[in-house]
Order: sequence, then structure tokens, then C-alpha cells
Amino acid sequence: MLEGETIVFLAGLAAHHGYLSFPAVLAVAVTGGFLGDQFFFFVGRRYGNRVFARFPGLAASAPRVQALLRRWDALAILLVRFLYGLRVAAPIVIGSSGIPLWRIALFDFLGAVLWAVVVASIGYFAGQAVQQLAGRLDASVVLFLLALALIAGTAWNVLRSLRR
Repeated sequence: MLEGETIVFLAGLAAHHGYLSFPAVLAVAVTGGFLGDQFFFFVGRRYGNRVFARFPGLAASAPRVQALLRRWDALAILLVRFLYGLRVAAPIVIGSSGIPLWRIALFDFLGAVLWAVVVASIGYFAGQAVQQLAGRLDASVVLFLLALALIAGTAWNVLRSLRR
């Protein structure tokens, strides 16, 4: 299963090439990001302590998120989707924190819009940059670079699976 960032980035790339509509990519990304976080906020609101008891790793992340919330609750809700490693833990902790639901929903929606625009735009403009670069290169160089990327990605995945 791929993370949301990967899908939205690739959708932005596809929009650049005309396979998808960029506004549709943004609408789907905002909706998916918002609903996914809302689900975890409600899990935290309803089952927070039980979830922390069941998953010690999640409970270990809770103090970092709670420290953020004490200082900047609105900013934390807005930007939590950009924090690697806290993508699931943070919404559960935020949900269990007692912040009013309207405040969570408002700032989460704004964060989802920001996230969708940033990630899809990076994919869109990366497609444009790759297209310009590939237009300047000989076809054999492009094929070599694609093969190199495929080999590197495969090696990375094999090494990761061997570590587990």
C-alpha cells in the first residue's frame, strides 16, 4: 500500500501529462486527506486511552504531539500531515486531547487543502522539469537513467526486506 503523498504526487504528475484534471486531483486529495484524519481524530476522541494501552509505540509518540498541542494547537492540527512518523499517531493524540471538534475540523480542512496543493504541485512541476530535461537528452541516456533508477529502487527494497 502506498502512502497518500506518493499517490497525490503521482496524480499531479499524471495531471501534467493530461491524464488527469489537476482540480480533480486536488479535490480528491483534500477529501481523502480530510476524511482520513477525521477518522483518526474520532478514534482518538472515543478510544484514545485504549489505543495507547494497546499500542505502546503510539503511546511513546503521544508526548511529542501533546507538547506541540500545548504550544500551538491550531498550527499543529494544520501541519500534522507534514510530520513524518506521526501521520497516524498525531491525529489520535489530537482527538484525545479535548480540543473542540469544530476547531479540529476547521484546521484539519485547511491543512488538507495546503497539503494537497503542495504535494500535487510538486508532482505537476516535477513532470514539467523531467519533460524538459528528457527533451534535451539522447534517448539512450534516458533509458540508462530509467534502468539505473529501477535497479536502485529494487536494491533498496531488497535491502529493507532483508533487515526485517
